[in-house]
Amino acid sequence: MNATATHHPALGQLERRALLVGLAGSAVCGLGAAFNLEQFLQSYLLGYLFWIGIVLGSFGLVMLHHLTGGGWGFVIRRCLESATRTLPLMALLILPLLARLPDLYLWARPEALAHDEILAHKAAYLNVPFFLARTLLYFAIWGALAYWLNRWSNEQDRSPEGGSARRLEMISGPGLAVVGLTVTFASVDWVMSLEPHWFSTMYGLLFLVGDVLATLAFAICIVALVRDRPPLANLASRERFQDLGNLMLAFVMLWAYISFSQYLIIWSGNLAEEIPWYLHRTSTSWSTIAVVLIVFHFALPFVLLLSRRTKRGVATLVTVAVLVLVMRLVDLFWHVAPAFHETELAIHWMDLLAPMAIGGLWLASFARQLNSRPLVPLHHLRLAEASESGGEP
Repeated sequence: MNATATHHPALGQLERRALLVGLAGSAVCGLGAAFNLEQFLQSYLLGYLFWIGIVLGSFGLVMLHHLTGGGWGFVIRRCLESATRTLPLMALLILPLLARLPDLYLWARPEALAHDEILAHKAAYLNVPFFLARTLLYFAIWGALAYWLNRWSNEQDRSPEGGSARRLEMISGPGLAVVGLTVTFASVDWVMSLEPHWFSTMYGLLFLVGDVLATLAFAICIVALVRDRPPLANLASRERFQDLGNLMLAFVMLWAYISFSQYLIIWSGNLAEEIPWYLHRTSTSWSTIAVVLIVFHFALPFVLLLSRRTKRGVATLVTVAVLVLVMRLVDLFWHVAPAFHETELAIHWMDLLAPMAIGGLWLASFARQLNSRPLVPLHHLRLAEASESGGEP
């Protein structure tokens, strides 16, 4: 495998087009913010959650690969590592949200605390200085993990010795636990606290699984885009796509299981402080989104991914992956938007454009990162074995 084979024309094209979309979308959203700042922030939060979710899901998957060493991981590892290196951009893009917390979060408004006993009770945790400190801590932890994971992976490319692989394995065990905890707290801070009277102990796990599922779907799309050239062509066989399809099926089922379990527990408990979150989403026109999620985020992907032919057909698997990505955005919309529009389904044009604007900027950064290194990890002790066992592309 040639270490100089790092530049793929499709990635250069993706970078240019994504940057154009990102800049144009940002300009239009900026105009929208001038007329309706509240809606802009709500839509911006939706878009930000979607793309930061792929970054965080990449941490989980790349560390899982370092621990298991499965052949599937060699195909998408560079994609995952490149996503983690976009973290500085995501730290910059969160600033508009942090600057306008009272416009999004009820607990950040002093007048609300004065007249709400529950919010006043939670103020020791839900207050602006502590919220900002926690967010800074999350990014510091994620940044440290991204630095060491990418540094040791880069060292492995330069040296055939196994020391870097051992260090990557050692950091991945505790790293998975740390990412799980930080994503849990971040999802509570950024999303669940939009409705601060409600709580769920399964919320963080639900977000973590959803992020990993979206990351798998995204990685499948990217690998399909760049698989036509060596050295990735030697690894991205139909067998490897089948492996990735099996993983995506597993996380589709896990997402559905956790989602249903959360609903079942709250429904059976029927407690006044827990049920309003679901009442807003199931007894109003928002129930349409719930049906869409059941059908297109679980039932349809589940049935399609049961087929071996679907998972081995690259074009078909990419179609399912795109569906999963779209439904992940719809799922996040179902979590965010009803907090501001409780009585009826409301979709604003910025709900579509803000994710596109943030996504354009993020994809441009991601494509540049992915194009800067070999598309497969070099000198890994299991790489040759994975290539031989992968079958024909």
